[in-house]
Amino acid sequence: MEVGIVGLPNVGKSTIFNALTAAGALAANYPFATIEPNVGVVDVPDPRLKVIHGFIKTDKVIPAALRVVDIAGIVKGASTGEGLGNKFLSHIREVDAILHVVRCFVNEDIMHVDGKVDPIGDIETIDTELALADMETVGSALDRAERTARSGDKESIARAEVLKKCKAPLEAGLPVRSLDLNADERKLVRSLGLITAKKVLYVANVDEADMHGTGPLVQVVRDRAAKEGGTVVPVCGKLESELAELGGDDQKEMLQSMGLEEPALATLAREAYKLLGYHSYFTAGEIEIRAWDIPVGWTAPQAAGRIHGDLEKSFIKAEVYTVEDLVKHKTEKAIKEAGRLRLEGKEYIMKDGDIVHFQAGLAGKK
Repeated sequence: MEVGIVGLPNVGKSTIFNALTAAGALAANYPFATIEPNVGVVDVPDPRLKVIHGFIKTDKVIPAALRVVDIAGIVKGASTGEGLGNKFLSHIREVDAILHVVRCFVNEDIMHVDGKVDPIGDIETIDTELALADMETVGSALDRAERTARSGDKESIARAEVLKKCKAPLEAGLPVRSLDLNADERKLVRSLGLITAKKVLYVANVDEADMHGTGPLVQVVRDRAAKEGGTVVPVCGKLESELAELGGDDQKEMLQSMGLEEPALATLAREAYKLLGYHSYFTAGEIEIRAWDIPVGWTAPQAAGRIHGDLEKSFIKAEVYTVEDLVKHKTEKAIKEAGRLRLEGKEYIMKDGDIVHFQAGLAGKK
């Protein structure tokens, strides 16, 4: 699971990345400050872990996590190599989804590459470069597929049809993700690494006067995201970087003074997790309580395989209950006595928040 942070130079990408991953000093304030991407691992905050720990005492509590890649600022002409654009675009091809940071604050001390703050203009600059890069990829792949298709090769004929389908929205200035593709078509698109096929979450970098993102600069981004069926998370990069440097009690005090329950980056991490199409199930015992990240729609054996491949192969059944069951009945023993412990088989589709013990054919494995 990997998301890439993209945006124009000086929109606050690295500030947000550093706060999100507690990566250290902020990047310098000039274009192309980052050539090789920084990579960090981010915990996905989940209050249910604390609830479970309140009833099941254990040595460790381990949240789900995702990898975040801070990709250098993209400028006009990136698709043709401007500002080392080809190198940066190759980094985006490798991630699973995109966090697009958009500057929604005015600060004369921080230069804007175009000389003015224009969120929609910034989005369109990035979208254009990504679409142009994809058009080049699709064009080259289509030429090859059509040459091979002339021999009657069925796979190449089918490939060419999918590529033509991808070419049409790109020529109209639309992302490939706007297409309704079947499973086989999506698999082909993934193999091409098309950037505009990836899901996008907009991150509106706001100032401290608009932490909830109600101002006009954020609203235009919300309107844009709504048309795409997307989401916007407002984040004050400056504030979040200050919060990231504080300890638990000091951080809580600062949040309370500003009328906030948690850092905005907690919301961002959860939204990025959802963007990737993942949710969590839990295992809980004396050694650890842990959130396991799995794609939505996975079966119980697949979820068991997330722990260890042998568990999927030798899966027998899953003992399942909910966080709500634990809150009501207090112990696993009481949950079982109340008839709330369910036994699920190989066809069971895992639900977000399931607490599970897997039973397998390997001695000592759970």
